[in-house]
Order: sequence, then structure tokens, then C-alpha cells
Amino acid sequence: MAWNEPGNGGKDPWNSGGNRGNNQGPPDLDEIVKNLQKKFGSLFGGNGGGSGSGRGSSMPAGPGGLGVGLIAGLILAVWAATGFYKIEEAEVGVVLRFGEHVDTTQRGLHWHLPVPIERVEKVNIAERRQVPFKATVLTQDENIIDLQGTLQYQIVDAEKYLFDVRFPETSLSQAIESALRLTVGQSKMDYIITEGRDEIAYRIKNTVQGIVDQYGTGLSVLEVNIQGVNPPQPVRQAFQDVIQAREDKERLINEAEAYRNEVVPKARGAAARLREEADAYKQEVVARAEGEADRFKKILKEYKKAPSVTRDRLYIDMMESVLGNSSKILLDVEGGNNLLYLPLDKLMQHDGSSIGGKTSMPDSLRQLQQRVPNRATKPTTRSNLRVRETR
Repeated sequence: MAWNEPGNGGKDPWNSGGNRGNNQGPPDLDEIVKNLQKKFGSLFGGNGGGSGSGRGSSMPAGPGGLGVGLIAGLILAVWAATGFYKIEEAEVGVVLRFGEHVDTTQRGLHWHLPVPIERVEKVNIAERRQVPFKATVLTQDENIIDLQGTLQYQIVDAEKYLFDVRFPETSLSQAIESALRLTVGQSKMDYIITEGRDEIAYRIKNTVQGIVDQYGTGLSVLEVNIQGVNPPQPVRQAFQDVIQAREDKERLINEAEAYRNEVVPKARGAAARLREEADAYKQEVVARAEGEADRFKKILKEYKKAPSVTRDRLYIDMMESVLGNSSKILLDVEGGNNLLYLPLDKLMQHDGSSIGGKTSMPDSLRQLQQRVPNRATKPTTRSNLRVRETR
């Protein structure tokens, strides 16, 4: 008679106690394991029924029953050994019992009820995963751009990743596309192509993170890299020319700034030097003028005492200072008939010689000195001495 036929008295073959009453629900897992152990024990010759006093209810196992028991025990041991599993450093283990999540294990060696009762899903939560994206998007100023790049993400919640969304990567790709259209649609083309890449990437990252959090995917967006932003192919060359012109403008501005930084300090230094030289010249001229004025006052004082002597002295001093640097002299001696010309430069070159660092007097000058009266014997005045420099 089958265990569930009428008249069986509600006997459950999984229940060693016999009657389970009117409970028609599925057997408990612990009872299943215990009953299996008892059945395997009975195969080895033990008492699989009631108490140890009921020896008449069990039959001694023969050689055939012993071999079946050994095989069954070996199979059970192998089946139990398949329940061991190891979780690596960067992983977590999600334990499922008949498809239901019952536990999450961390790094190390663990054991679970083998398949088909339980199974383990290992999820790498430390791996940085990457999703490439490429889209043609309409900007705020009604231009079209081709935008491409990559998004890096990481699994932070293994339970949500496995159970809340059926295809998390597909949901992430759709979230990226939505974020691209939303963010680029709020920006102008020139800004996106030139200096707005970093801000656009940051806004896309935040938008995608908000979408995947709302879906409960268990993902965390780490970084968004925009690798290329280009206008459509028919107008790409024109935009490249505009970008090149802007770069040339910036380069020329930088060169002008560098030239200004080089020239302006030099000009300021030269101006300061000229001012200092002008001040020095001013002080020199003023000091010289004051000295000349003081000397003139002293001469005036002496002139008032002896006008004739002072006048002759001034004349002689002036002639001496003027003719001292001249190499040609004309002498007009009182009582002479001809004007005497003395080419001192020629005479010095022809007859002059250096003796002990001094120049000896030529013979012609010595003869002239004998012919010309000594100036010391007769007072020299403007009436008896007329000297003129010719050049």
C-alpha cells in the first residue's frame, strides 16, 4: 500500500515516528536528512525502525545489502564534499536554497548543502568594470555631435545586483544613453567641444548614478571618460578650422604676454637709468656752475684791486690753456720782420728722441730760443706778444 493511499493512517515514509497526524504539508528538510541517515544505517545492518529492543523487526543484512550500503555511503560522501567552496579576497558568496537567498558569505572556505538543494553565486565586488559608449546627440543650440567614451563601474551590493534587476548591464547601458541625451541636450556645441568636456563627464556620471540607484542595480559609477567629441562628418573640417583658429589666438596672446613681460622690465630699467643719469648730470652742471660763480667772484674781487694785472693774467692763462694742446705755433716777435712758423709736429718727428722717458729739444728750437728774447727779461703783454693758433 502506498503511503498516501486511504487507510494508510497518514504514515509518512520520511517520518520514522510513523504517524504525522493530519499535517499534509511538505516534509521538513531536517527530517529528510535524518531519515536518509537512518535508511543508510539500515543498509549497513543497523536498526532503521524503532528502538534497539525491537530486534525482530530488522533483518540481518546479507553480502549484497552490505555492498549496496557501501556504494550509497560513498555517493553520499562525494555529494556532501561538493558542498565545500572558497570565496576569494575580492568576492562575496550569495547562497541560494531552492533559488531563495539565505546567506551572504565573505572571504574564506565555506560549506553549503550541495546541489540541488543549495548553490552559491560568486560576485566580484572589487573589479573595475568598463562600458564603452558612443552616440550621436542633439545639443541645446540644435547642432549634432558624435560623442564617445567609456564608463567605469563597480558592484557594491551583490544581492541587488543578482535579484533586483534581471539584466543590470543592459539597464546601465540604457541609463548611459539617457544621461548622454539629457546632459548634452542642456549644453551648447562650442562649449562641449572646447572646454566643457570635464564638466559634461561629471554631469553624466551623476545622472547615471541616480538612475541605477533608482533601479536598485547595486552598481556604483566610478568615472566617466569622454574620449572624443566631434561634429558630424560633413562639417567636421570647418569645426577643426575654428578650433585651430582659437588655439592660434591663445598662442599669440601667450607670446604677446611673454614679449611684454620681457620688454616692459627692460624699458623700465632703461628709464630709471636715464633718470639717474639726468639727475647726476644736473648735479654736475649745478656744481660746476656754482664753482665757476664762486671763482668769478674771487677774480672780480682781485680785479677791483688791480685791474691791469688781473686782465693780463687772465689773458695769459687763457692763451696757455688754448695753445697747450696745439702742435703748430706762429710767433710774431717785436722787432722782427717776418712771421715765424714753427711746425713742432714735424720737428718732433724728425729730430726728437726719447732719453730716459723725456724728449730732448731739437736743434732748430734751440737756435730759435737763442734768437728770441727771454720773456722773463721783459714783461710780456698783449702789445709785445701775439700768438695765434692755426689748424
